[in-house]
Amino acid sequence: MTFGLIRRFLCAAAATCLLLWSSPVDAAEVLQVRSGTLLQIGDRNRTYSVQLACVVVDPADDAEAVDWIRKQLPRRSKVNLRPTGSADGVLIAHINHLDGQGNHDLGAELIESGLASSSGSC
Repeated sequence: MTFGLIRRFLCAAAATCLLLWSSPVDAAEVLQVRSGTLLQIGDRNRTYSVQLACVVVDPADDAEAVDWIRKQLPRRSKVNLRPTGSADGVLIAHINHLDGQGNHDLGAELIESGLASSSGSC
């Protein structure tokens, strides 16, 4: 019986340590920019195709938009996703760049840069 109590205490202490001293929640990371509105995002064990919500990029501006996004979000940049839906297996979400200076909505910044326009559905 004493062994059982010691074991429970050690398990509880280990769980408390994990909760108190674990690293902050790992954000998703940019793995690839596929187009001006489509990115490959990954977390520890999954990858997602994510389309920027509320953003439309003119096909003529797509290459420039891809370059702009790659400069804003280099590979392995930490991001936070705010999903709005999905279509054909692609997650549609607002993507926030977590750069230590606050959250930056990638779609809104892309629109502000003049490389995209609002889809009107948001």
